[in-house]
Amino acid sequence: MKKIPIIVVAGPTASGKTSLGIAVCKKFGGEVISADSMQIYKGMDIATAKPTKEEADGILHHLIDIIDPSERFSVAQFKLLAEEKIKDITSRGKIAVIVGGTGLYIDNLVENIELADSEVDLELRAKLMARAESEGIDALIEELKAIDPEYVASLKEINTKRIVRALELWHTSGITVTQQNRRSRLNESPYRACYLCLDAHDRDILYNRINARVDKMVDDGLLQEAEQFLKSKGITSAQAIGYKELDPYFSKEKTLQEALDSLKQSTRRYAKRQLTWFRRNENAIHLYIDEYENPLALQEAAFNIIDNFLKEE
Repeated sequence: MKKIPIIVVAGPTASGKTSLGIAVCKKFGGEVISADSMQIYKGMDIATAKPTKEEADGILHHLIDIIDPSERFSVAQFKLLAEEKIKDITSRGKIAVIVGGTGLYIDNLVENIELADSEVDLELRAKLMARAESEGIDALIEELKAIDPEYVASLKEINTKRIVRALELWHTSGITVTQQNRRSRLNESPYRACYLCLDAHDRDILYNRINARVDKMVDDGLLQEAEQFLKSKGITSAQAIGYKELDPYFSKEKTLQEALDSLKQSTRRYAKRQLTWFRRNENAIHLYIDEYENPLALQEAAFNIIDNFLKEE
């Protein structure tokens, strides 16, 4: 079966994915499929840095503003919707350009990983998190070792959320993470991906971009947007970077500057986690933003890579 060519523009927040993705679409006749776990929610515009109409510049963007913030959205749901969009875009003679920073979304789509879309049990998750705090994470690790020793042995670092999620998956579906991972890779991917990842040798350059972006978000109305969503006390807004850090300001526990400093720090930490994720991907071609004089030079480098990729068909 001939594989469908797709282009991926990934990377950490504030690295320039949006503008590069749009430039790629203009050059190669593409449409954007957003791979951002927060841009899918309606109304969460400034905090999630959704492209404005002006920024999109006529390029169609899919999977943005598709569900209400009160709804839950899974990796499996993203994969299904993205597959449908790729079929539609390809059928019209265009190329799908996957743009975003949610590595889990991108990799599950590109590698055709089939996940068990198990029920989310918030009560169980809360109990497990409470146990991790009261008993220590080692107690949960020992419990997971009895269920899925292979998965525990594969973990390079202890991550409380992963341990909790693995136990939650077992208790809600009867499937271990190891079993799920084996099942997930049985089917070959229908895609041939040109996987570009924006990166930076000097992390301070990226962090300075993040700080500047937060300042611009405030100028664009972030405080008003955050206050509106926090009033709703929705699960999504409570966990979204850009809202939760401002909550102490609205409750008068912190000054605005303290809250903004916290927001910048949270965003920098998130970018660090994104970089760690993407750097583990052996198929990603890294474009370092600090190696190019300006965005146009970086675009040209990306265009050359994509040109060669498309010629390989």
